[in-house]
Amino acid sequence: MVFGIFQWEWIFNMKVKTALTMQVVLILLILGLISGFVSGLVGIGGSTLIVPVLVFFLGMNQHTAQGTTLSMFLLPIGILGFYNYYKAGYVDLKVTAIIASTFVIGSFMGSKLAIGMDQTLLRRIFGLLLMGIAAKIFLGK
Repeated sequence: MVFGIFQWEWIFNMKVKTALTMQVVLILLILGLISGFVSGLVGIGGSTLIVPVLVFFLGMNQHTAQGTTLSMFLLPIGILGFYNYYKAGYVDLKVTAIIASTFVIGSFMGSKLAIGMDQTLLRRIFGLLLMGIAAKIFLGK
């Protein structure tokens, strides 16, 4: 095809490749299961669990961990969890559409900024964000 994005070769032409040993594959499978479960249980984003595990347990740098986590969202990974909440009447599709419409732009701008940042600064920002969210939840009413 004319556009590179429609050719399969672009998938295999990535800068970063993780050595997929049996141990790493097992960690990734367990990570996906646990983060999917927790996401379905309390509605957190997968990056809250996935990024720290990729960085601290698999030795990925912060940029790669964030990019890898974002790439998961390209597929409808949450479709079954969404379906359960939708069936039970706990999904506001109007709010979903509004958030999603700007999430795309925010994701683009945030990723452009993050790619140019120092790894340490990026990790500290991520940690501060998690601590701030945790403090708000813990101390909130």
